[in-house]
Amino acid sequence: MGDAHEQRIAEELTARGWAVNPWGQGVLTHPVQAALRGTNSSLRWTPDLLAAKEGHVAMIDCKSSMTSRATHRHAIESAAVRAHLQLVAWTVLPLYYVFDSLDILTPFDALAAGQTGPHSLSGSGAPYLLVPTTRCHAFDSAFGPRRRPPVASDAA
Repeated sequence: MGDAHEQRIAEELTARGWAVNPWGQGVLTHPVQAALRGTNSSLRWTPDLLAAKEGHVAMIDCKSSMTSRATHRHAIESAAVRAHLQLVAWTVLPLYYVFDSLDILTPFDALAAGQTGPHSLSGSGAPYLLVPTTRCHAFDSAFGPRRRPPVASDAA
């Protein structure tokens, strides 16, 4: 979990009582990551984190620097959304995209509210869905509020 955004999300989840584990390509060796990126496999889109709390499990895909300040839209690669819809159906677990602002979307939200955007200019050439930030949910709505730290007892 070397990525700063993934680390921040893990800390936010932990502060809400969730147990968090790294998952996805980040736990693979660089040669395996590179080989996987060269395929059309849905495994390319394995979410970054798994989180559990009180018998609930959620998959988290951390989306860093994927929001336009000018248009107020989040960008999610269309292939990722397709793979994540299949993953949600297969695992019967929720999957959340978490952006820098801690806004969250599900793959269904992205599919329903997203508009097809331009193809990536950063190398992959992949098409993106652009989702207005106004369609997002609050982080706390899915993961609960931060827990308050315990108060030291005066009776010692």
